[in-house]
Amino acid sequence: MPELELEGAWVFTPPIHADRRGNFHEWFNHAAFEAAAGRRLEVAQANCSVSVRGAIRGIHVSDVPPGQAKYVICTSGSILDVIVDLRTGSPTFGQWQAVPLNDQNRSAVFIEEGLGHGFAALSDEATVLYLCSTAYAPQRERGIHPCDPALGIAWPAGLPLVLSDKDAAAPSLAQAMTGSLLPDYAACRAARNRP
Repeated sequence: MPELELEGAWVFTPPIHADRRGNFHEWFNHAAFEAAAGRRLEVAQANCSVSVRGAIRGIHVSDVPPGQAKYVICTSGSILDVIVDLRTGSPTFGQWQAVPLNDQNRSAVFIEEGLGHGFAALSDEATVLYLCSTAYAPQRERGIHPCDPALGIAWPAGLPLVLSDKDAAAPSLAQAMTGSLLPDYAACRAARNRP
């Protein structure tokens, strides 16, 4: 499971075993995950979203502590998964990385506490599963507008962007910084190292 360019984000592409019946793969293996990430993933909640083509979900992040780490896979269709470093004080603050997830490559991404997360559905319909380290708490969730020019996320050209009202009203990166809405890098590192 190689770490991506943003510290705290990994991609896992499992071996797929195919025969005349179809195929099989392990989309999450605790021992392999712990060996690669150097930490445990305690699962407090599992989510499933089904999105239409062009739907963008995010960019979302939770307050740290406690934060919310996510392990994300696209089980049907195709998405462009985007991870944004929203940890103030991080050497890669404001940078993002995109990973294609789909029902062909079966890749998954792991996103540590403090990293922002969002995705765009590229297929007519896309089903995404998330394992989350903490339960959803709306009072601790923050968002950044996914089309903020300061982030400069390269969403696929020609994609009809469909945002929720909440994501469309999300602040810019600058507004979130001014409002002290973003997690601190040191607090995120401490959250990563807690037992």
